[in-house]
Amino acid sequence: MTALSILTSLDRGRWVLLSDWLALGIAVSLPWSTTATGILIVLWLVATLPTLDAAMLRRELASAAGFLPVLLWGLAAAGMLWADVSWAERLGGLSKFHRLLLIPLLMAHFRRSERGPWVLYGFFGSMLSVLLVSWALALIPGLPWRGTHQADVPAKDYIFQSAGFLTCAFALLGYACEAGHKRRSLSVSGYVALACFFLANILFVVTSRAALLITPVLLLLLGWREFRWKGLAGAVLLGSIVAVTIWFTSAYLRDRLVTSVKELQAYRTSDAPNSTCLHLEFLRKSLLFVETAPVIGHGTGSIREQFRHATVGESGASSVAAESPHNQIFGVAIQLGLVGAVALIAMWVAHFLLFRGGGLASWIGAIIVTQNIVGSLFDTYLFAFGTGWLYVLGVGVAGGMVLRGRESTLASRT
Repeated sequence: MTALSILTSLDRGRWVLLSDWLALGIAVSLPWSTTATGILIVLWLVATLPTLDAAMLRRELASAAGFLPVLLWGLAAAGMLWADVSWAERLGGLSKFHRLLLIPLLMAHFRRSERGPWVLYGFFGSMLSVLLVSWALALIPGLPWRGTHQADVPAKDYIFQSAGFLTCAFALLGYACEAGHKRRSLSVSGYVALACFFLANILFVVTSRAALLITPVLLLLLGWREFRWKGLAGAVLLGSIVAVTIWFTSAYLRDRLVTSVKELQAYRTSDAPNSTCLHLEFLRKSLLFVETAPVIGHGTGSIREQFRHATVGESGASSVAAESPHNQIFGVAIQLGLVGAVALIAMWVAHFLLFRGGGLASWIGAIIVTQNIVGSLFDTYLFAFGTGWLYVLGVGVAGGMVLRGRESTLASRT
């Protein structure tokens, strides 16, 4: 090896280490600051791209998990050509898809780097600090600082906070199962207790509607992953007991559900513009938009214009213009038709299959993908900054870790 090649190798090693630290910074800042996260993402790209060669990128793009996010972005780029809106709106629509391009880059980087756990632990530590502050805001009403405009939410919004807490809670339950297999009862108790601390905040302090549906889905997935049919039956039994208990002990959750039912009744009787009825109205209109351009959609960036046209001459909930259909599949299908929707679903399937194996990295990836799929029924999770980057970072880092582990296993067998 020549002196130049040694120097190049050492320089690349330093850049890879810098990339790892920047990825850690992204994970730590994500629950707190949009600005800091955006800056760190740009710096990560600057530090990482020179260290990735063509062979590494081809390897990721040869897989469905790496190729389909890029395909979806490509469809969105092409969709600007037939959108009947201004170029500013077209570019604004495309910007929602940009983050998908980082998935294969993150996978390529963390396939070669052994520091993927840094990023996962960094995100967990940051979410734990959000949890502690959220509990403080809930239990100490006299605090002069009250976080965001939403009660008991220190930063971002309650949708992202619930998503982050669910990710951490079920990751801890996965660690508890792993510790249980190794007969470490003390560790099991600690992991379960901390998981309950996260879940209690969702159930008693502040939550999103999506989190209430995601929680039982993840519980069933955990039961199936650990014990197959017996675990599935146990998860149903445990979930039923917990649901009844929470219903009688959580006044917040009861009020949340009762309010949703009352809003639904008001929508049926008087078309009242409340939160629940607006979601349903947006879904109804979204279906009509897709029906008018079912194959390739109305073009990238066309969502706002479609809703503006639909409110002309309307009253009540129908007169409210939306910037989002509050459903990820419709968010893609309105712009890119069934072609885009199929690409989106195929991407979700490919990423879920990537994490079908054993190991904690696979479990964390499965949590993030499942949560995004279920949550996307209630909002455009991939287009939102917090939940969108949580998906990209989680799939990219955990995916790279899984691929690295598979390569190590194959190498040890040969």
